[in-house]
Amino acid sequence: MKKISISQSNYIPWKGYFDLINMADEFIFHDDLQYTKNDWRNRNKIKTKNGLEWLTIPCGVNEKRLICEVELENKDWQKHHWQKIVANYSKASYFNAYKDFFEDFYLNKKWTNLSEMNQTLIKRISKEILSINTEFYDSRDFNLKSKKSERVKELLVKRNADIYYSGPSAKDYLEEKELEDAGIKVVWMDYSGYLEYIQLFPPFEHNVSILDLIFNEGKNARHFLKSFP
Repeated sequence: MKKISISQSNYIPWKGYFDLINMADEFIFHDDLQYTKNDWRNRNKIKTKNGLEWLTIPCGVNEKRLICEVELENKDWQKHHWQKIVANYSKASYFNAYKDFFEDFYLNKKWTNLSEMNQTLIKRISKEILSINTEFYDSRDFNLKSKKSERVKELLVKRNADIYYSGPSAKDYLEEKELEDAGIKVVWMDYSGYLEYIQLFPPFEHNVSILDLIFNEGKNARHFLKSFP
């Protein structure tokens, strides 16, 4: 039974995104879709002593482009984001264990494409920190002809999927019956019931970047994801 998940790439996603990855045998980045500004593609939240704060990558206001076409012309955000991360997580229990990993990402390479940057970091966190064995693919590799929700079906059929794991927001547009008629079972992710962990700056907040869980729990981070035994 081949299990597949599909999602647009996000910037330092929250823990639920990595559960979606880990549930599948194959995870397909779907970045040849319309870019929407001020969405999860270019921003996410961290915990600070003053509450939640957005880390936002400047991408301009042009929405007439695909996610994979978004170029990053200003490198200043990389240093700024890293400074914010250091300021708010340097006292976390496992910050020093992962400092070099993230410092290298933010300071030692100039990222010029949003999709490439997001995908690279997601894959590295998955493999090198969370030890996730899922295989990664890009929708651009499959010469898709369909539009909108039909693209998901086309991808799943081309990859011989038996089970499709999807986030609950897709219920607004996904034609579940069409997938079932094609022999593909849809399993909706349940993002409720996550365990709390030791987190700086209470009260506890689940909806933050995976960085929060990594810096606070380190190698134990897997125990606070729902897809690990």
